[in-house]
Amino acid sequence: MEAKATLRFARGSARKARLVLDQIRNKRVPEAQNILQFSRKRASVAIGKLLKSAVANAHLKEPKLDLNQVFVTKAFADEGPTMKRYMPRAQGRAFLIRKRSCHISLEIQNVD
Repeated sequence: MEAKATLRFARGSARKARLVLDQIRNKRVPEAQNILQFSRKRASVAIGKLLKSAVANAHLKEPKLDLNQVFVTKAFADEGPTMKRYMPRAQGRAFLIRKRSCHISLEIQNVD
């Protein structure tokens, strides 16, 4: 049994989200939740909510689910749209600021 959850248009770059996702991939769900709870990365908050959503989706499919038997099988982040903003700089120049976003996908699977 597998369950998926997706977070679209998350603020922050995909590169930084991948650092957190690499830590929880192929881990049991309670261990992944523990890693995310104590991670100091900003993306870990959003990924923690996403993991909680995937667990809720799994409970809807199979109510008697043992979380110790559930693993994070797929976890990846893709680039989302980039907002472009300008900031004034010295001598009348304009400096481009890129506010990046990403799409994060997570899949958990029950391994029997």
